[in-house]
Amino acid sequence: MRRSEFERAVRDEFGSRGSALIADLVLSRVGSRTAAEALAAGVPPREVWLALCEETDVPADRRYGVGRLEPKRR
Repeated sequence: MRRSEFERAVRDEFGSRGSALIADLVLSRVGSRTAAEALAAGVPPREVWLALCEETDVPADRRYGVGRLEPKRR
């Protein structure tokens, strides 16, 4: 997962409250840091995304592949 995919996934799943969750919610799975702190420290976006999903009880079927663009059609 790229950073842009992470940002899209957060926007799609959490809408307008996504930026507040990234900045304020402490995620134990990534060293008791916020998502923003974890990303700045070099934690892979996918790991941060899964930690955010776990902490906010996002159903498992919405955790994988979210944020990915649809394949280009020719």
